[in-house]
Amino acid sequence: MTTNLQRMLPISAAVALFATFATTAQADEVVRIGHVAPLTGGIAHLGKDNENGARLAIEEINKKGLVIGGQKVTLELDAQDDAADPRTATQVAQKLVDDKVLAVVGHLNSGTSIPASKIYSDAGIVQVSPSATNPVFTLQGFKTTYRIVATDAQQGPALANFAARTLKIKSVAIVDDSTAYGQGLASEFEKAARSLGINVLSHDATNDKAVDFRAILTKIKGENPEAIMYGGMDSTGGPFSKQARQLGVRAKVLGGDGVCNDNLADLAGEAADNVVCSVAGVAFEKMADGPVFLAKYQQRFGHPVEMYAPYSYDALYIIVDAMKRANSTDPAKILAAMPMTDHKGVTGETTFDAHGDLKHGVISLYTYKGGKKTLLDFVRL
Repeated sequence: MTTNLQRMLPISAAVALFATFATTAQADEVVRIGHVAPLTGGIAHLGKDNENGARLAIEEINKKGLVIGGQKVTLELDAQDDAADPRTATQVAQKLVDDKVLAVVGHLNSGTSIPASKIYSDAGIVQVSPSATNPVFTLQGFKTTYRIVATDAQQGPALANFAARTLKIKSVAIVDDSTAYGQGLASEFEKAARSLGINVLSHDATNDKAVDFRAILTKIKGENPEAIMYGGMDSTGGPFSKQARQLGVRAKVLGGDGVCNDNLADLAGEAADNVVCSVAGVAFEKMADGPVFLAKYQQRFGHPVEMYAPYSYDALYIIVDAMKRANSTDPAKILAAMPMTDHKGVTGETTFDAHGDLKHGVISLYTYKGGKKTLLDFVRL
Protein backbone atom coordinates (compact mmCIF):
# COMPACT_ATOMS: atom_id res chain seq x y z
CA MET A 1 0.00 0.00 0.00
CA THR A 2 1.31 3.46 -0.88
CA THR A 3 0.75 6.31 1.58
CA ASN A 4 0.33 9.97 0.72
CA LEU A 5 3.68 10.68 2.40
CA GLN A 6 5.42 8.09 0.22
CA ARG A 7 3.96 9.71 -2.91
CA MET A 8 5.29 13.10 -1.82
CA LEU A 9 8.80 11.98 -0.69
CA PRO A 10 11.44 9.51 -1.83
CA ILE A 11 11.53 6.40 0.36
CA SER A 12 14.90 7.36 1.93
CA ALA A 13 13.63 10.83 2.85
CA ALA A 14 10.44 9.39 4.34
CA VAL A 15 12.43 6.97 6.49
CA ALA A 16 14.65 9.79 7.73
CA LEU A 17 11.63 11.94 8.56
CA PHE A 18 9.91 9.15 10.50
CA ALA A 19 13.17 8.49 12.39
CA THR A 20 13.33 12.16 13.33
CA PHE A 21 9.71 12.10 14.58
CA ALA A 22 10.43 8.95 16.62
CA THR A 23 13.61 10.35 18.12
CA THR A 24 11.90 13.60 19.09
CA ALA A 25 8.97 11.78 20.66
CA GLN A 26 11.21 9.48 22.70
CA ALA A 27 13.95 11.96 23.67
CA ASP A 28 14.49 12.41 27.39
CA GLU A 29 15.27 15.71 29.02
CA VAL A 30 18.77 15.25 30.40
CA VAL A 31 19.38 17.31 33.54
CA ARG A 32 22.60 17.65 35.49
CA ILE A 33 23.03 17.55 39.23
CA GLY A 34 26.45 18.55 40.50
CA HIS A 35 28.52 16.76 43.09
CA VAL A 36 31.71 18.17 44.62
CA ALA A 37 34.19 16.56 46.99
CA PRO A 38 37.95 16.02 47.18
CA LEU A 39 38.81 13.23 44.72
CA THR A 40 42.55 13.83 45.05
CA GLY A 41 44.70 14.36 48.13
CA GLY A 42 44.73 12.91 51.61
CA ILE A 43 40.96 12.57 52.06
CA ALA A 44 40.08 11.48 48.52
CA HIS A 45 38.66 8.22 49.93
CA LEU A 46 36.00 10.22 51.78
CA GLY A 47 35.26 12.34 48.71
CA LYS A 48 34.82 9.30 46.49
CA ASP A 49 32.57 7.75 49.13
CA ASN A 50 30.28 10.79 48.99
CA GLU A 51 30.30 10.76 45.19
CA ASN A 52 29.43 7.06 45.13
CA GLY A 53 26.40 7.66 47.34
CA ALA A 54 25.07 10.31 44.95
CA ARG A 55 25.88 8.15 41.91
CA LEU A 56 24.03 5.16 43.37
CA ALA A 57 20.93 7.31 43.88
CA ILE A 58 21.04 8.65 40.31
CA GLU A 59 21.42 5.16 38.87
CA GLU A 60 18.42 3.93 40.86
CA ILE A 61 16.23 6.89 39.90
CA ASN A 62 17.10 6.57 36.21
CA LYS A 63 16.37 2.84 36.30
CA LYS A 64 12.96 3.39 37.89
CA GLY A 65 12.16 6.24 35.50
CA LEU A 66 11.50 9.87 36.35
CA VAL A 67 8.76 12.00 34.77
CA ILE A 68 8.57 15.73 35.50
CA GLY A 69 5.94 17.95 33.89
CA GLY A 70 4.93 15.13 31.57
CA GLN A 71 8.48 14.76 30.24
CA LYS A 72 10.72 11.79 30.91
CA VAL A 73 13.85 13.04 32.67
CA THR A 74 17.26 11.39 32.78
CA LEU A 75 19.63 12.51 35.51
CA GLU A 76 23.34 12.99 34.95
CA LEU A 77 25.89 13.41 37.75
CA ASP A 78 28.34 16.25 37.07
CA ALA A 79 31.08 15.15 39.50
CA GLN A 80 33.89 17.60 40.28
CA ASP A 81 37.04 17.54 42.43
CA ASP A 82 37.74 20.48 44.76
CA ALA A 83 40.81 18.81 46.33
CA ALA A 84 39.59 20.07 49.76
CA ASP A 85 40.95 23.48 48.74
CA PRO A 86 38.78 26.60 49.23
CA ARG A 87 40.05 28.40 46.12
CA THR A 88 39.56 25.34 43.92
CA ALA A 89 36.10 24.94 45.42
CA THR A 90 34.98 28.35 44.17
CA GLN A 91 36.35 27.62 40.69
CA VAL A 92 34.52 24.30 40.59
CA ALA A 93 31.32 25.92 41.86
CA GLN A 94 31.44 28.46 39.03
CA LYS A 95 32.02 25.63 36.54
CA LEU A 96 28.89 23.86 37.78
CA VAL A 97 26.90 27.10 37.43
CA ASP A 98 28.23 27.43 33.88
CA ASP A 99 27.30 23.77 33.27
CA LYS A 100 23.73 24.76 34.22
CA VAL A 101 23.29 22.13 36.92
CA LEU A 102 19.90 22.15 38.63
CA ALA A 103 21.34 21.62 42.12
CA VAL A 104 24.53 20.52 43.87
CA VAL A 105 25.27 17.78 46.40
CA GLY A 106 28.36 18.97 48.28
CA HIS A 107 30.84 20.04 49.17
CA LEU A 108 32.33 17.54 51.62
CA ASN A 109 34.35 19.96 53.76
CA SER A 110 33.15 23.03 55.63
CA GLY A 111 36.18 24.93 54.36
CA THR A 112 35.07 24.37 50.76
CA SER A 113 31.29 24.41 51.26
CA ILE A 114 31.33 27.89 52.82
CA PRO A 115 33.17 29.83 50.07
CA ALA A 116 31.37 27.91 47.31
CA SER A 117 27.97 28.64 48.84
CA LYS A 118 27.96 32.30 47.75
CA ILE A 119 28.43 31.31 44.11
CA TYR A 120 25.48 28.91 44.26
CA SER A 121 23.42 31.52 46.11
CA ASP A 122 24.13 34.17 43.47
CA ALA A 123 23.04 31.67 40.80
CA GLY A 124 19.93 30.57 42.71
CA ILE A 125 21.02 26.93 42.78
CA VAL A 126 20.21 24.61 45.69
CA GLN A 127 23.27 23.27 47.55
CA VAL A 128 22.82 20.31 49.91
CA SER A 129 25.93 19.27 51.83
CA PRO A 130 25.97 15.71 53.16
CA SER A 131 28.89 16.36 55.49
CA ALA A 132 29.82 20.04 56.12
CA THR A 133 29.36 20.67 59.85
CA ASN A 134 30.64 24.20 60.56
CA PRO A 135 27.63 26.27 61.76
CA VAL A 136 28.63 29.24 59.56
CA PHE A 137 27.66 27.31 56.41
CA THR A 138 23.92 27.81 56.95
CA LEU A 139 24.11 31.08 58.92
CA GLN A 140 25.14 33.37 56.05
CA GLY A 141 21.59 34.32 55.11
CA PHE A 142 21.56 32.33 51.86
CA LYS A 143 18.30 30.64 50.87
CA THR A 144 20.15 28.00 48.83
CA THR A 145 22.21 26.25 51.55
CA TYR A 146 21.06 23.04 53.22
CA ARG A 147 22.77 20.24 55.10
CA ILE A 148 21.58 16.84 56.27
CA VAL A 149 23.97 16.26 59.17
CA ALA A 150 24.21 17.86 62.60
CA THR A 151 26.49 20.87 63.13
CA ASP A 152 29.67 21.33 65.13
CA ALA A 153 27.66 23.46 67.55
CA GLN A 154 25.97 20.15 68.40
CA GLN A 155 28.83 17.72 67.77
CA GLY A 156 31.42 19.56 69.88
CA PRO A 157 29.24 19.70 73.00
CA ALA A 158 28.13 16.07 72.56
CA LEU A 159 31.77 14.96 72.48
CA ALA A 160 32.63 17.16 75.48
CA ASN A 161 29.64 15.83 77.43
CA PHE A 162 30.69 12.25 76.76
CA ALA A 163 34.25 13.07 77.81
CA ALA A 164 33.12 14.69 81.09
CA ARG A 165 30.26 12.43 82.14
CA THR A 166 31.16 9.02 80.76
CA LEU A 167 34.95 9.08 80.45
CA LYS A 168 35.29 11.28 83.58
CA ILE A 169 37.93 13.45 81.89
CA LYS A 170 39.15 16.32 84.09
CA SER A 171 41.81 17.91 81.88
CA VAL A 172 42.32 18.24 78.13
CA ALA A 173 44.72 19.68 75.59
CA ILE A 174 43.25 20.79 72.24
CA VAL A 175 44.84 20.74 68.79
CA ASP A 176 43.18 21.78 65.51
CA ASP A 177 44.29 21.64 61.87
CA SER A 178 43.58 25.35 61.11
CA THR A 179 40.74 24.56 58.69
CA ALA A 180 37.18 25.89 58.99
CA TYR A 181 36.11 22.41 60.06
CA GLY A 182 38.93 21.67 62.50
CA GLN A 183 38.90 25.10 64.14
CA GLY A 184 35.11 25.18 64.34
CA LEU A 185 34.78 21.77 65.97
CA ALA A 186 37.67 22.41 68.38
CA SER A 187 36.21 25.77 69.43
CA GLU A 188 32.76 24.31 70.06
CA PHE A 189 34.32 21.47 72.04
CA GLU A 190 36.43 23.90 74.07
CA LYS A 191 33.46 26.09 75.02
CA ALA A 192 31.45 23.08 76.14
CA ALA A 193 34.39 21.50 77.97
CA ARG A 194 35.03 24.65 80.01
CA SER A 195 31.34 24.91 80.90
CA LEU A 196 31.44 21.31 82.13
CA GLY A 197 34.40 22.00 84.40
CA ILE A 198 37.08 20.32 82.27
CA ASN A 199 40.42 22.09 82.64
CA VAL A 200 41.61 23.14 79.16
CA LEU A 201 45.39 23.15 79.49
CA SER A 202 46.29 24.41 76.00
CA HIS A 203 44.99 24.94 72.47
CA ASP A 204 47.55 24.50 69.67
CA ALA A 205 47.25 24.64 65.89
CA THR A 206 48.84 22.57 63.15
CA ASN A 207 47.72 22.33 59.50
CA ASP A 208 45.86 19.86 57.31
CA LYS A 209 49.04 18.86 55.41
CA ALA A 210 51.19 18.15 58.49
CA VAL A 211 52.91 14.78 58.91
CA ASP A 212 55.10 15.35 61.99
CA PHE A 213 53.36 16.21 65.27
CA ARG A 214 56.20 15.36 67.66
CA ALA A 215 56.90 18.95 68.75
CA ILE A 216 53.28 19.63 69.73
CA LEU A 217 52.90 16.21 71.31
CA THR A 218 56.11 16.56 73.35
CA LYS A 219 54.79 19.86 74.72
CA ILE A 220 51.43 18.28 75.51
CA LYS A 221 53.10 15.30 77.19
CA GLY A 222 54.68 17.75 79.64
CA GLU A 223 51.21 19.13 80.43
CA ASN A 224 50.00 15.59 81.23
CA PRO A 225 46.32 15.95 80.19
CA GLU A 226 43.87 13.10 80.57
CA ALA A 227 42.70 13.63 77.00
CA ILE A 228 43.71 15.38 73.78
CA MET A 229 40.96 16.70 71.51
CA TYR A 230 42.06 16.76 67.86
CA GLY A 231 40.03 18.82 65.36
CA GLY A 232 40.92 17.57 61.89
CA MET A 233 40.63 14.76 59.37
CA ASP A 234 41.78 11.13 59.45
CA SER A 235 44.72 11.83 57.11
CA THR A 236 46.36 13.82 59.92
CA GLY A 237 44.46 12.47 62.93
CA GLY A 238 45.75 8.95 62.26
CA PRO A 239 49.45 9.91 62.30
CA PHE A 240 48.78 12.27 65.22
CA SER A 241 47.36 9.40 67.31
CA LYS A 242 50.14 7.02 66.25
CA GLN A 243 52.90 9.47 67.14
CA ALA A 244 51.26 10.22 70.49
CA ARG A 245 51.47 6.52 71.34
CA GLN A 246 55.08 6.31 70.15
CA LEU A 247 56.00 9.22 72.43
CA GLY A 248 54.36 7.57 75.42
CA VAL A 249 51.49 10.05 75.70
CA ARG A 250 48.87 8.27 77.79
CA ALA A 251 46.00 10.68 77.15
CA LYS A 252 42.84 9.50 75.43
CA VAL A 253 42.51 11.03 71.93
CA LEU A 254 39.11 12.59 71.13
CA GLY A 255 38.06 13.52 67.61
CA GLY A 256 35.11 14.43 65.42
CA ASP A 257 33.66 12.95 62.27
CA GLY A 258 36.73 13.91 60.25
CA VAL A 259 38.75 11.16 61.92
CA CYS A 260 35.91 8.78 62.72
CA ASN A 261 36.06 6.19 59.94
CA ASP A 262 37.63 2.81 59.24
CA ASN A 263 40.62 4.42 57.53
CA LEU A 264 41.78 5.76 60.91
CA ALA A 265 42.70 2.25 62.03
CA ASP A 266 44.99 1.85 59.01
CA LEU A 267 46.69 5.18 59.68
CA ALA A 268 46.92 5.00 63.47
CA GLY A 269 47.61 1.28 63.87
CA GLU A 270 47.13 0.03 67.44
CA ALA A 271 46.78 3.64 68.62
CA ALA A 272 43.28 3.70 67.10
CA ASP A 273 42.05 1.76 70.13
CA ASN A 274 42.83 4.85 72.23
CA VAL A 275 40.50 7.06 70.15
CA VAL A 276 36.95 8.15 70.97
CA CYS A 277 35.24 10.04 68.18
CA SER A 278 31.89 11.45 67.10
CA VAL A 279 29.93 11.42 63.85
CA ALA A 280 27.36 14.11 63.07
CA GLY A 281 24.75 11.58 62.04
CA VAL A 282 23.07 8.32 62.88
CA ALA A 283 25.16 5.13 62.97
CA PHE A 284 24.69 2.68 60.08
CA GLU A 285 23.39 0.03 62.45
CA LYS A 286 20.74 2.44 63.74
CA MET A 287 19.45 3.37 60.26
CA ALA A 288 16.18 1.63 59.46
CA ASP A 289 17.37 0.81 55.93
CA GLY A 290 21.07 0.81 56.80
CA PRO A 291 21.81 -2.87 56.12
CA VAL A 292 20.00 -2.75 52.76
CA PHE A 293 21.92 0.37 51.69
CA LEU A 294 25.27 -1.06 52.83
CA ALA A 295 24.64 -4.23 50.83
CA LYS A 296 23.66 -2.25 47.70
CA TYR A 297 26.71 -0.04 48.03
CA GLN A 298 29.05 -3.01 48.51
CA GLN A 299 27.61 -4.79 45.48
CA ARG A 300 27.85 -1.71 43.25
CA PHE A 301 31.29 -0.43 44.24
CA GLY A 302 33.04 -3.52 45.59
CA HIS A 303 33.99 -2.11 48.99
CA PRO A 304 32.26 -0.92 52.19
CA VAL A 305 30.91 2.55 52.91
CA GLU A 306 33.49 4.92 54.41
CA MET A 307 31.21 7.41 56.18
CA TYR A 308 28.78 9.85 54.58
CA ALA A 309 27.73 7.99 51.40
CA PRO A 310 24.21 7.37 52.83
CA TYR A 311 23.86 11.13 53.34
CA SER A 312 24.90 12.06 49.80
CA TYR A 313 22.50 9.34 48.58
CA ASP A 314 19.67 10.90 50.59
CA ALA A 315 20.71 14.42 49.50
CA LEU A 316 20.24 13.42 45.87
CA TYR A 317 16.81 11.93 46.60
CA ILE A 318 15.83 15.08 48.54
CA ILE A 319 16.66 17.25 45.51
CA VAL A 320 14.64 14.97 43.22
CA ASP A 321 11.77 15.00 45.73
CA ALA A 322 11.75 18.83 45.52
CA MET A 323 11.83 18.54 41.73
CA LYS A 324 8.78 16.25 41.82
CA ARG A 325 6.85 18.52 44.18
CA ALA A 326 7.68 21.53 42.00
CA ASN A 327 6.80 19.43 38.93
CA SER A 328 9.60 21.29 37.22
CA THR A 329 13.27 21.18 36.34
CA ASP A 330 13.54 24.95 36.80
CA PRO A 331 16.18 25.62 39.52
CA ALA A 332 14.11 28.50 40.93
CA LYS A 333 11.06 26.28 41.40
CA ILE A 334 13.16 23.50 42.92
CA LEU A 335 14.62 26.03 45.35
CA ALA A 336 11.13 27.25 46.28
CA ALA A 337 10.08 23.67 47.10
CA MET A 338 13.05 22.84 49.35
CA PRO A 339 11.81 24.38 52.65
CA MET A 340 8.79 22.04 52.64
CA THR A 341 11.00 18.93 52.51
CA ASP A 342 9.84 15.98 54.58
CA HIS A 343 11.82 13.05 53.24
CA LYS A 344 12.10 9.60 54.78
CA GLY A 345 15.37 8.14 53.55
CA VAL A 346 18.17 5.80 54.56
CA THR A 347 19.43 8.22 57.24
CA GLY A 348 15.97 8.84 58.69
CA GLU A 349 13.44 11.64 58.32
CA THR A 350 14.75 14.93 56.97
CA THR A 351 12.98 18.22 57.66
CA PHE A 352 14.70 21.61 57.66
CA ASP A 353 14.57 24.65 59.92
CA ALA A 354 14.62 28.23 58.61
CA HIS A 355 18.43 28.12 58.16
CA GLY A 356 18.47 24.88 56.16
CA ASP A 357 19.67 22.76 59.08
CA LEU A 358 18.13 19.52 60.26
CA LYS A 359 15.32 19.97 62.76
CA HIS A 360 16.24 16.70 64.47
CA GLY A 361 19.87 15.59 64.21
CA VAL A 362 21.79 12.73 65.81
CA ILE A 363 25.37 12.51 67.12
CA SER A 364 26.92 9.03 67.27
CA LEU A 365 29.94 8.23 69.47
CA TYR A 366 32.48 5.55 68.67
CA THR A 367 35.68 3.92 69.84
CA TYR A 368 37.93 1.33 68.20
CA LYS A 369 38.39 -2.23 69.39
CA GLY A 370 41.07 -4.28 67.69
CA GLY A 371 41.11 -1.64 64.96
CA LYS A 372 37.37 -1.95 64.30
CA LYS A 373 35.11 1.08 64.76
CA THR A 374 32.55 0.28 67.46
CA LEU A 375 29.45 2.27 68.46
CA LEU A 376 29.47 3.48 72.06
CA ASP A 377 26.39 5.68 72.27
CA PHE A 378 24.25 8.15 70.35
CA VAL A 379 22.53 11.40 71.23
CA ARG A 380 19.29 12.63 69.61
CA LEU A 381 19.15 16.40 69.31
